[in-house]
Amino acid sequence: MDQKITNKKIIQLFKDNYPSTNFIDGLKIKYRALICPFIDLLSHIPKDAKVGDIGCGSGQFLLLASEFTEPSEVFGIEISKRLIDNADSLFLNSGKKNFQFEVYDGITFPEKLKEMDFIFLIDVLHHVPKDSQEDFLRKLCGQLKPGAKLVLKDIEAKSPLVIFNKIHDFIFAGEIGNELSSNRVNELLRKNELEIISTSKRTMYVYPHYTIVAEKIRNRLNSLKINL
Repeated sequence: MDQKITNKKIIQLFKDNYPSTNFIDGLKIKYRALICPFIDLLSHIPKDAKVGDIGCGSGQFLLLASEFTEPSEVFGIEISKRLIDNADSLFLNSGKKNFQFEVYDGITFPEKLKEMDFIFLIDVLHHVPKDSQEDFLRKLCGQLKPGAKLVLKDIEAKSPLVIFNKIHDFIFAGEIGNELSSNRVNELLRKNELEIISTSKRTMYVYPHYTIVAEKIRNRLNSLKINL
């Protein structure tokens, strides 16, 4: 990864590539790096990796990955066709290659996810209905190939600062989030045959983030050892 990457460079990249968004979308896209640990997330991507992003929005994170980490391919899914169209236009206009975006129906993950080396889930899980979160993770884990890594970034439910994220989501998304604790997410990932590599926490302004890096277990024997 480019060791000189800074939030200033990220913000400028977004300003250059999202010039015509409305005011609210502009705030969310162009200045999100100030409250979300994008640099930390990008540090997990090695050169030439195939990178997937679930809930990719208008392609913001994959644009950063393409600009700063030199992936061999990027693939994003999103439930909004409007945002997928935005992502396609963004990558076509920027001259990026080896990209694909697809509308996700919210139920069935595309088979192409099985080709990815790294899959990112950034601030998506707390938007999934509470009674569907466990099934969502089960299906997602089932789509990872052995040895693939899941990088899951979300908001820590056990932190008293979680209230600020709820206010944020209510203002910008018109909903109240269903945040889970990092411990609970780790438990669910292990249940679905992922090995936890690391769990880190970082508060940016009033947002209590956690990032979990987990790897799909390569064989069933290792899975049985971990669950014993």
